[in-house]
Amino acid sequence: MPNAIIVGASSGIGRALAKELSREYDLGLAARRTDRLRAVGEDIGGAHVAEIDVTEPDARERFDDLVDSLGGVDLVVVSSGIGRHNPDLEWEPERDTVDVNVRGFTAIATAAMEHFEATDGGHLVGISSVAGEIGSPSLPAYSASKAYVSRYLEGLRYRAGDDIAVTDVRPGFVDTPMSPETERFWECSPETAAGQIARAISKEKSVAYVTRRWWLVSKVLGLLPDRYRAGVM
Repeated sequence: MPNAIIVGASSGIGRALAKELSREYDLGLAARRTDRLRAVGEDIGGAHVAEIDVTEPDARERFDDLVDSLGGVDLVVVSSGIGRHNPDLEWEPERDTVDVNVRGFTAIATAAMEHFEATDGGHLVGISSVAGEIGSPSLPAYSASKAYVSRYLEGLRYRAGDDIAVTDVRPGFVDTPMSPETERFWECSPETAAGQIARAISKEKSVAYVTRRWWLVSKVLGLLPDRYRAGVM
């Protein structure tokens, strides 16, 4: 079977996607919390597990070691990310969000592309968000960082040759540990999201909205005047 690495596989979408992809890939799982990763590996019948904090200087080196332990990699999914409501615009939550969602994402994405370019093929998948299409007054760093992920993936797609696929997954509301306790508009389970992401991967889609009806929301957002856009996300 081909090899896949999921960075950010200890919870939420990453954990559900590990179970979904385990049917077709030998998996390497990475996150900061190795105890949770081992539990995920046991649930799916075994996986290579690596402790990687994407904000640390050795993140790329640890990623390379995980690739080597698998004997190469065909698919890399960067699912690590954080989002913190910050209506008071405190510095620490903004800094941490940028560190993980921008700097950490870029570290893994560039490492993955180096491997794919060296081996003449592969598939990079990044989890951005519909929130990246509109500024959020209570999560400004989150929406901005997810816009960065989308644009960065777009640049990598334009850079890549025919043998390297790049997919930007843009979820709407998903019931994850980052979510508020109250149910939200069109919120889906991580399992539903993982199923749709797996299908997008198999089709090597450039952009995939999860669930698919969020594509319509994204188009409406682009038409709304500012006085209405501010309260959407």
